[in-house]
Amino acid sequence: MKAFVIIAVLLGGTQFAVALDAARPPAKAAKAVHSMPLRLVPSRPPRPPLPLLPTAIPEQFSPPQEAYASFPEPVGAGPAKPSDCQVRLAKLAVFRPLPVLVGAGECGAADAVVVDTVILPDQAKVAIAPPATLRCTMAEAVATWLRDDVAPAALKLGAPLRGLDNFDSYECRGRNRVRGATLSEHGRANALDVRAFKLANGEVLGLTDVNVARNWREGLRASACARFSTVLGPGSDGNHEEHIHVDLAERHGGYKMCEWEVREPIKQAEQTAPETKEGAVALSEPVPLPRPRPVAANDIQSRSKKTRSQLR
Repeated sequence: MKAFVIIAVLLGGTQFAVALDAARPPAKAAKAVHSMPLRLVPSRPPRPPLPLLPTAIPEQFSPPQEAYASFPEPVGAGPAKPSDCQVRLAKLAVFRPLPVLVGAGECGAADAVVVDTVILPDQAKVAIAPPATLRCTMAEAVATWLRDDVAPAALKLGAPLRGLDNFDSYECRGRNRVRGATLSEHGRANALDVRAFKLANGEVLGLTDVNVARNWREGLRASACARFSTVLGPGSDGNHEEHIHVDLAERHGGYKMCEWEVREPIKQAEQTAPETKEGAVALSEPVPLPRPRPVAANDIQSRSKKTRSQLR
């Protein structure tokens, strides 16, 4: 019995050794694997993250201009460093910077702001109602115009300047609101439509109101044409009869356009026609009489009469 157990143990150990030999790789192959040279792959530096570019929005899905100012800032985005223009504008006005404006097609603007108030040199404030969405350079030009030109002119009328009636600022549209027309400077946040100015005494001065002093309106026209690239008003194209358009459009050679006709009230003359004794209205001018006949014609007629008398 013991001999049988010993034989079984020997047979099991032999089979186990054979299995290990079968699973073990050949000695030459193992030596070849260990003898292969190792190649070191240099590590690549991490790629910087791609900048977030504005995505163009189709026109049918682009929100109105009022919605751009309410767009939330991206999550995790820190406060952007103010531009040089915004640093200058902070001394002239109260404003709020905006992210990049993106509209349909070519509409949009960088470095845009919402201007609420312009601060005059005496620290008085001129409210812009409603607040204007403009690129910073345009907002700076408007603030300088109000401080240096409009406010001193308003004092000549007896009251300080306190408000600007904003008819339109940033809006993604073609010129004169014609669909498919050339992009307006309003679509680049580079234009402002002004309808009137308000004084501290409550008086409203319409820029196209013929009842406002003509000399005062002519002075505003001269100052606006000196500061802006484009000034459009009554007499320009029929679309600016009730407001004044100003912008900073860039043109070849610095060409400027100033088309604002300062008009006067239309005076209707009273026409009173005198009446005759019979009740008929007398004519203001005499009825023209026919021209006298030429002398030659009279001679021919006299000769024909003599001839006829001789034939009788």
